[in-house]
Formats: sequence, structure tokens, C-alpha cells
Amino acid sequence: MKDRFLSKLRMPDGSINPWVIAVTVTLATFMEVLDTSIANVALPHISGNLSAGADESTWVLTSYLVSNAIVLPLSGWISGLIGRKRFYMSCVALFTVSSFLCGLAPSLGVLVLFRILQGVGGGGLQPSEQAILNDTFPLEKRGMAFAVYGVAVVVAPTIGPWLGGWITDNFSWRWIFYINVPVGILSLVLTSLLVSDPPYMKRAKVKEGFRIDYIGIGLISLGLGSMQIILDKGEREDWLSSGFIQVFFVLMVIGIIAGIIWELREEHPVVDIRMLKDRNFAVATLAMFFLGFVLYASTVLIPQFLQQMMGYTAELAGLALSPGGAVIMFMMPVVGILISRVNTKYLIAFGCTISALSLFVMAGWNLQIDYKHAVLARMMQSFGLAFLFIPINVSAFSFVPKEKTNMGTGIINLARNIGASVGIATVTTMLQRRTQFHQSQLMERVNALNLAYHNMISGTQSKLLLAGSSAYHSASQATGMVYDTVQRQAAMMAFIDNFHMLGIVFFVVIPVLMLLKRPPKGVNAPVH
Repeated sequence: MKDRFLSKLRMPDGSINPWVIAVTVTLATFMEVLDTSIANVALPHISGNLSAGADESTWVLTSYLVSNAIVLPLSGWISGLIGRKRFYMSCVALFTVSSFLCGLAPSLGVLVLFRILQGVGGGGLQPSEQAILNDTFPLEKRGMAFAVYGVAVVVAPTIGPWLGGWITDNFSWRWIFYINVPVGILSLVLTSLLVSDPPYMKRAKVKEGFRIDYIGIGLISLGLGSMQIILDKGEREDWLSSGFIQVFFVLMVIGIIAGIIWELREEHPVVDIRMLKDRNFAVATLAMFFLGFVLYASTVLIPQFLQQMMGYTAELAGLALSPGGAVIMFMMPVVGILISRVNTKYLIAFGCTISALSLFVMAGWNLQIDYKHAVLARMMQSFGLAFLFIPINVSAFSFVPKEKTNMGTGIINLARNIGASVGIATVTTMLQRRTQFHQSQLMERVNALNLAYHNMISGTQSKLLLAGSSAYHSASQATGMVYDTVQRQAAMMAFIDNFHMLGIVFFVVIPVLMLLKRPPKGVNAPVH
């Protein structure tokens, strides 16, 4: 039966159809990327069900992100040590089992523990998939294969909040974890049947004198883990004014600086930082950082704006982002074809320009925009984003030796994830601070000496009196309504500031992209 199944999937030359392998490995990656955002909207349900406070429940998100960030840069080294297929299947298995255990968790502490294990499993999926796609597809079809992966990476965080809200509203928060189980089992079965390590990548044998770089692993884990905790908890704890954040800031600085020095001196580092000496890889890694910064920051801002300012439900706000995913699905194959004909740095610059312009369009929003305008602006942004993923990664690995592909995929994925965390922390903090700033500015004009304020209070009070309110209550109600208007306007102006900032970030990156060298023909490059 197994042979009959495999015979249907084989090409005329006897090899497995590469598109089947692409779908197989993308399944688990889509599941993992989806899980980074799907739990966000379920936090109130989780904290209520497990009798935990709102502050405590956020560790459900933080624990996953910390363990995920630590594993990402180590994935290439582990793949070379035990074999890529074995490492990939171990990650899928751990992610699937821990997802099931998360759904069964009886308390918050147990849930956080299983989320840490889930993050460990999820951290190795994306780098492994990219390396598998690179070795599976011939050069002329690689762009299209990478487009499949790009769709998963962009669409998953877009539909995550909507799907999480729908599941928790109609079923239970536990099902946001249970849905991973059948997908994980299917991925494991198909991977075991269809995927194999390439000839050049054999399982590393532990030779005499070989040692595991425990110090490097420890320092990197300390630095990245502390950084992720700071970025996730910083706004809530008021950044460096908190002793909690100060401790982790010191640990982050020690871990990162000491880790970099150690890895540069280590003969067999777990993270080969020396790869950044390659100009294309360094510039592309920087571009990927800013791509993660803007993509995830805007994915947080837009639904938040639609829900808080426009009164949309979580489901409707999520649906407003969905057409953007359709644009990416349509454009990715087109970009996959263009990379063989157009210099990648010009494609990236074009994508940054369109995405920046779309963010400036969002900066022109007001409290009267309709659903159509929100959808069109997101579609415009998605059109630009489609020109970034594939060209950035083709440029990154243009001059990287094939045996270092696994290491490189971990580094560039880490850059995107750190960019995402920094972006979300930046816009969250900026939204709070700029709202306070604009509110203080507006309140300077809200006084009895301001004729416009006096007329507004009088007009509002008159309407309330006609509606049946008493003279005493109508005065306090009118004042409250004006103050509510000031708050909404201040928040609206803060959202505008954030959209402007994100647009400027993309424009600033464009000159740096001009340092990229054009990939040689026949380049062997994965996408991330």
C-alpha cells in the first residue's frame, strides 16, 4: 500500500514530486507561524478559565516567544549534528505533542511549561523547511516553491487573530491548540515517507576531540531569552523604570556581547556570526529585520485601530486583513518568475516603496473611514510585501556556500522574529505615549475661556435637556462626552503617528538595499 501511494507521487525519473514535498513541509510551518498570533485574542478566556490575572496570562505568549527565539539560531547547528530530516521530524513531533498538552493544561503554570516546549519545537520548523525546499527544487522552479512558503509566513499571522477569536467564541480556547494535532500527525507521516536528506548532508559523526559548545549555547540563550522578555513585558512594566526589566536588560547585554565574542573565537560555533562578513547576507538580514518590524507591527496596529476606534468586532477586523492575504497568494508566483529577470535589489526597493506609500495612506485615515478603505489600504500594503520575501532571501544566499545554508536560515529567521518583537514593542509603546502627548496638547484648549469648547458644552447640554436629562446631570454628561471626544481624537492622532513612522522605516531602508550585489546565475538560495 505504501509503495502504491508513493508510486502515484513519483516523477518519471523516479524522484518524489517536489510540489508534494513543498506542501508537506509548509503544513507544519503554517501551523507554527499561525500559533505565534492565534493565542493573543484568547488570553482573556484563558485567564478567566484558569483563574489567572491578566498580567500572569501574558506569559502564555512570552514563554513561547522566548523558547522560539533561542532555538532559531541553533537550528542549523543541530541539523548538521543529527541530520536535517531527523531534526525536522523531532520539531514537528514536539510541537504536536506539546500543543495537545497545552489544550489539556489544568493551570496557568502547566500551560506556560508546555508553551515553552511548543516554542522549542516550533523554532526549528521554518529554517528546516527553507533548506529542504532549496535542495528539493531545481533552480528554474525554486522561485515558485519559495512563493508557497512566503504565502504561509505572511497569511498565517494575518488570519491568526481572526481564527483565534472565532474558535474561542464558538468552542473553547483549548481548541486553538488541539487543531495543531491532526495537522502535525499528517505532517509527520508525509515527511517520513517523502523527505530525505541530500547526499552532501550526512549525519555528523562525533569524532575524537569534538565538543559541544555549551558556553555558546548558554550565552546565546541568556541574551536572546532576556531580550524577548524585555520586548514582550517592557511596555507593561514601564521599561527601565522597572527593577524586573533592569535585571533582564543587564542579562541581555551580558549574554549578547559575551556570546558574540565567544562565537567569533570558537572554532565550531553554534551560531556562525562570521557569515555576516558576506555583504549580501548582512544587508539581506538587516532588510529581513525591518520587514519583520513593519509587517508584524502593522498587523497589530490595523485590527487594533478597527476594533478600538471604529467599533469592529475581532472577527470583522480580521476579515479586513484577509483580502491582503489573497493579494500575496496571487503575487508571490509572479515575483518568483521576476527574480530571474530583474535585479533583486530593485524588486525589494519597489516593494518597500509600495508598502511605505500604503502606510502613508493609512496615516490619512480618520474616524469616518469605511470598511472598503481599510481593506484597500491593506491590499496595497500586501502588494508591496509580496515583492520582499523572495528577493531578500535570494540575495541573502547568493554567495553563501551550500553547506552553510542551514546555519544561514536560522540567522535570517531570527532577524525577522526579533524585528517582529521590536516592531510590536515599538508601536505598542509609541501608541500609549503619543496618545498621552496628544491628549495633553488637546486638553490645553479645553477650558472655559475657549469659545469653541463653551459652545460645544452648551450645545450638547441643550440636547441632553431636550432628551429628558436634568440640568445637573446634563452638565456632567456634556463634559464627559467632550472628554471622550478628546480621548478618541488623541488616540486617532497616535495611530497616525505610528503609521507615519512605519512608512518612514521602509523608505530609510531603500538606500541600504543598493549595497546588494546582483546574484549570479544559477545561485543556490533558499527563502525565509
